[in-house]
Amino acid sequence: MNNIGAARWPHILSPFRLGTLELPNRSVVAPMTRISADADGVPTAQMTEHYSAFARGGFGLIITEGTHPDLKQSQGYRDQPGIATPAQIEGWRQVTNAVHDEGGRIILQLMHAGALVQDNRYTDETIAPSAVQPAGEMAARYYGDGPFKMPRAMTREEISTVVESFGTAAQNAMEAGFDGVEIHGANGYLPVQFLTPETNTRTDEYGGSLENRLRFHREIMVAVVKGVAGRGLAGMRISQSRSSDFSFKWGGGVEDARAIFAALAADGADFIHVSTHQGLGEEFGTGRTLAGLAREFANLPIIACGKLEVPDNAEHILMAEEADLVAIARGAIGDPSWPNKLAAGEPPVAFDPEMISPFATLDATDEWRAANGVSFEG
Repeated sequence: MNNIGAARWPHILSPFRLGTLELPNRSVVAPMTRISADADGVPTAQMTEHYSAFARGGFGLIITEGTHPDLKQSQGYRDQPGIATPAQIEGWRQVTNAVHDEGGRIILQLMHAGALVQDNRYTDETIAPSAVQPAGEMAARYYGDGPFKMPRAMTREEISTVVESFGTAAQNAMEAGFDGVEIHGANGYLPVQFLTPETNTRTDEYGGSLENRLRFHREIMVAVVKGVAGRGLAGMRISQSRSSDFSFKWGGGVEDARAIFAALAADGADFIHVSTHQGLGEEFGTGRTLAGLAREFANLPIIACGKLEVPDNAEHILMAEEADLVAIARGAIGDPSWPNKLAAGEPPVAFDPEMISPFATLDATDEWRAANGVSFEG
């Protein structure tokens, strides 16, 4: 390690053991929707280069974009990758092989859009815990336009089928060579739709009390733990905020946090990934960040995400022992060599919104780099 980097960022650049994975540092590539698979949801050679660049750039761990687990209602975006067909599994195997060849470690994120579908090639209907119109509108950056469709309330049988699909997808991820699986339980997607009273008006065992509304999270966590079968790690990404409301907070405050994080730990999670749009801000008057509360209540390794592409923020949250790892999104798009640059005492290339404009595709980022004479070879 470069002495300049070690002296300035001793926590970011220190090694960490996450379950069975020996990580060279605490930096993690956050999951980011890049809508760059082919029309059949198969990862491309461009995606292979995209992810292997993060391994070359020194990131301790890479988490993929949200990947749909089935060929029914889970797909949320045009050209979103899946992990349900032999071709999709093989496409991801090319990615994991390339990342491992560069000395990296990579986890697959599984995502079910629920009511928040912008494009799904398999069906025109959307499902959710309850037939509640989603707030907000589709994002133009992901080829969306206008309001979301009104979803249909899921039957108990459909809930069981979706839970089973997460377990099958976790098995497929192991076949594809991933080092683990992360469930996307954040940002307003299907698990959050179950957890949130405004979108879950059910009167059965999946609605009403926090215990009931949390049931879906817990069932898919158990399914994924079973699916990886000790061959990889299993975790979940959690947030209070939703894509339509960044300021949303859990109604039960700190007691909700205690119940949610402790339940995931009890269900076998190896880590929890906490996403927040306010970065280092405290929660519920506790003086702790949400990541810090997760660390206390779950007693598991915690990945923090939110405004941590600023190295001072990332160093601070690690030094304060509010998290064990820091996930970087915009900073990773800006510079896939972000950790190596810190180690060398060099400033990373800053994120520019034009890197994901007009669409958040890999083509858009590649075009920006070409136009600005930026490359990350070797």
